[in-house]
Amino acid sequence: MSLSASWQFWAVLSALFAALTAIFAKVGIENVNSDFATFIRTVIILVTLALILLATGQFQSPNTISGRTYFFLLLSGLATGASWICYFRALKIGQAAQVAPIDKLSVVLVALFGVAFLGERLSAPNWLGVALIAVGAVLVAYR
Repeated sequence: MSLSASWQFWAVLSALFAALTAIFAKVGIENVNSDFATFIRTVIILVTLALILLATGQFQSPNTISGRTYFFLLLSGLATGASWICYFRALKIGQAAQVAPIDKLSVVLVALFGVAFLGERLSAPNWLGVALIAVGAVLVAYR
C-alpha cells in the first residue's frame, strides 16, 4: 500500500495543518473581527477545494447524492462552521498554546460519540489513550 493510501499519513498531515492553522490564524486575526476572519478563511477553502475538484475531475453530479447524505453533510457543515467561529473567537482572546489543546478535546468527544452513536468499540488501551488526551489537553492549557 502506498503512503498516500494510508489513513495514518492523512491523519498526520491533518494534525500538521491544524497546528499551522492555529499559528497562522492567531497572527491573522490580530487586526480583524474573528467572524470576518472565519468568513475569509471559508472563502479561501471553498475556492481551493473547487480548484482541486476541477483539477482532479472529482466533481460529482448533485442528483447522485442521497437525501440522507445531504442531511448529514448539512449537519456536519453547520457543526464545522460553529466550531470555526468558536475557535477563532477563542484565538482572538486567548493564547494559541492554550486554545488549541482545549479544541483537541474534540478527540475525546469523538471517541465518546463514536461509541454512543456509531456502535464503535474501544479497547482498554484505547480508553487509556482517550483519558490521557483529555488530561494532557487540560494540562497544556492550564496557566
